[in-house]
Amino acid sequence: MTAHDFDTDVIIVGAGPTGLMLAGELRLAGIDAVVLERLTEPMRQSRALGFSARTMEEFDQRGLLGAFGDMGVIPIGHFGGMPLDYTVIPGGNFGVRGVPQALTEAIINKWSAGLGADIRRGWQVTGVTDGADGVEVTADTPDGPRTLRARYAVGADGGRSAVRKLAGIDFPGHEATLEMLMADVTDVQVRLRPTGELGDAGMVVVLPVGPNTTRVVVFERGAGVRPTTEPPTFEQVADAFKRVTGDDISAGKPVWLSYFTDSSRQAAQYRKGRVFLAGDAAHTHMPIGAQGISAGLGDAVNLGWKLAAEIKGTAPEGLLDTYHTERHTVAARILANTLTQRSLYLGGPEMDPMRAVFAELLAYDDVRKHLVGMVTGLDITYDAGAGDHPLLGRRLPDFALTGPDGETTAYRALHAGRAVLFDLSGDAAVAAAARPWSDRVDTVTAAARPEGALADVDAVLVRPDGYTAWIATDGAAGLDDALNRWFGAARDDL
Repeated sequence: MTAHDFDTDVIIVGAGPTGLMLAGELRLAGIDAVVLERLTEPMRQSRALGFSARTMEEFDQRGLLGAFGDMGVIPIGHFGGMPLDYTVIPGGNFGVRGVPQALTEAIINKWSAGLGADIRRGWQVTGVTDGADGVEVTADTPDGPRTLRARYAVGADGGRSAVRKLAGIDFPGHEATLEMLMADVTDVQVRLRPTGELGDAGMVVVLPVGPNTTRVVVFERGAGVRPTTEPPTFEQVADAFKRVTGDDISAGKPVWLSYFTDSSRQAAQYRKGRVFLAGDAAHTHMPIGAQGISAGLGDAVNLGWKLAAEIKGTAPEGLLDTYHTERHTVAARILANTLTQRSLYLGGPEMDPMRAVFAELLAYDDVRKHLVGMVTGLDITYDAGAGDHPLLGRRLPDFALTGPDGETTAYRALHAGRAVLFDLSGDAAVAAAARPWSDRVDTVTAAARPEGALADVDAVLVRPDGYTAWIATDGAAGLDDALNRWFGAARDDL
């Protein structure tokens, strides 16, 4: 294929939060993106009820957080059913309180469409052909079969991903051993158990999800896994809930029924040629602590700027491969911690010794911080090369600064989806060293050093996804190497 053969730069399959976020990231960089979704209407259900502390930051970095309005966060959560104060680390929380996935999806949809993403509904993908120069995606559409051509394709189409199967990417992992039934119910009187309640017969979670609507989740010990992918009936949910708790919710009116299992799988590779996977298409696990939706959104902001750089011809060699290297490791940790939490939370008396050991460990501050960092995504660390500053390779904490245009924040400087070099000491050599990359990297010079974690830093280079790529406490040494590593060769004409 040649350039004029392409219908778009990137075809994204799946208009859930991950696919829509990726489309927005690409459009920020001026890359054309078409999103294909098999559903004819946006999702109205509220499968996920929030997102993590790290995702809050990522939304803030794109100017999206304010669109959610006033929302509370959950300071005290759990790890495997064991109470845990998530404020033990700065910015830590167990997630935002009661934000339905439908709202999250609608906000990202409006943002990405406003940036020019082409979102097409009623397109069921039936074929993916990966060639040396581009990708062909075939789909059944309301107007009959269609084939689109693009430079790259991304499967963000969920745990049963058609793209993953059509691309021949393995999805190894563990089969389901247990099942949790779920219902959103109106007109029901039942005691809330927002962080769960474990008993001899099983475990239940009961929490409000809107006016007059309650979410009920029930795990019945020994019930096994139903031999179907169909949602349960409300009668099945109510009967299981009564057997586990003794409470009768059968008079309620169900508005949505679903289920999830402890099946945990991860794609063997997140990239195969010109085809990528993101979100649930790349990793599935038990939904604990909103880690699923948050991991998918993290995939999107990681892949977007790298794919854009490759299409523009500015990416250094191997940049696209770092998507798999970085995000596969992140998801592997999520699978490990959710499986651990499953055993602690839902295991029977045989797990009591393990719970006792965890209770002893949770008395240590470092253990609490480690677990909170893992679940929130606030401790994600990427390889950023040489350096010993504790923030190197980690996410940039937001901070206030006074720049050339007055008062602003670090996250506001990331709204455009570009890399940013923060000169915090007013060293002219820092800005001069970055000038040959000014077509890809913005430089922000602060009038004074910020307080907090960056108080001792002269300058910090931040990738578009908000992770630090270089930190200096003494001039601009090593900046050229970091700029070349992440953003390609310098230009002599800038």
